[in-house]
Amino acid sequence: MTTAEAAPGQQLPDQREILTWDGFGAASRELAQMVVDSGFVPDVVVAVARGGLLPAGALSYALGTKACGTLNVEFYTGIDSRLPDPVVLPPLLDTDALSGLRALVVDDVADTGETLALVQRLVSQHCAEARTAVLYTKPHSIVDPDFVWRRTDRWITFPWSALPPVTA
Repeated sequence: MTTAEAAPGQQLPDQREILTWDGFGAASRELAQMVVDSGFVPDVVVAVARGGLLPAGALSYALGTKACGTLNVEFYTGIDSRLPDPVVLPPLLDTDALSGLRALVVDDVADTGETLALVQRLVSQHCAEARTAVLYTKPHSIVDPDFVWRRTDRWITFPWSALPPVTA
């Protein structure tokens, strides 16, 4: 992980946390180790799509958890631009399949925390236990995730969303 730094006495107009692909690999392993060290053994990893797709996949492999699910949620429409409330989108997660299982809900960041809170609440209604893991959390998040790799108040550039979409 690298962070944009200003020279002494200067402030960069766009200070961000920048996570590289190599940094993501290391962060995923460290986050998985936190889960293991806690004694929590998830039966299923649930990704909060889209940002949580890659972290959830990496954690699933690192933890040896083969069962994975996805819940699609839209909230952010741009940098610091979001809908009034998070919205669950199709396709929907088969929540009946979660009955009696221990779930690890994974997202890239708990910024406001509203998306993570929504997904944890939905998953918790159907499984035995649901814990949360994120790469980053912000100080103003309404939830305190169970497992956090880093805390920051900066905007984060993730390697999977650093470039614009590919077009024709």
